[in-house]
Amino acid sequence: MTTATGIRHAGASKPRITIERTYLARIEDVWALWTTKEGLESWWGPEGFTVNVRSIDLRQGGEMRYAMTATGTGQVEFMKKAGMPLTNEHQIVYTEVVPPSRLGFGHLVDFVPDVAPYDVHVLVELHETINGVRVVLTIDRMHDEVWTQRAVAGWESELGKLAKVLEAKA
Repeated sequence: MTTATGIRHAGASKPRITIERTYLARIEDVWALWTTKEGLESWWGPEGFTVNVRSIDLRQGGEMRYAMTATGTGQVEFMKKAGMPLTNEHQIVYTEVVPPSRLGFGHLVDFVPDVAPYDVHVLVELHETINGVRVVLTIDRMHDEVWTQRAVAGWESELGKLAKVLEAKA
């Protein structure tokens, strides 16, 4: 469940959006789902998309490469209508890796038609609480409000998929 969504300004950087969820889980299990090929492939990507992690080098400066493929009917239709391929190759570069509590990465947004590629930064913070693990996800805003809302909706969907994977493990 989302407990808060808001905009945070960090110095002179871009405005950011924060999404929080709490999962009844062990912090080690949540960390593994964010940092391993098997874990990421089990939930990463919004509903209607599948992910194939090509490589992962979990260290500051390391990269993860993955392919995201639209598989749901609505998602396939959207991608075709937008003139986007059904499968996109992605790369993230880890900026921070502090097991099992903090993961930062930059993601190259190079898949939006007619928009020059640019980076967005994502910060994942895991906090052990009496109720489980609170995940605080902070993301840069996209180039416009429409794509920012799409990004938020995508992360909300992904975090819902993460909840399902954690519930199945319980």
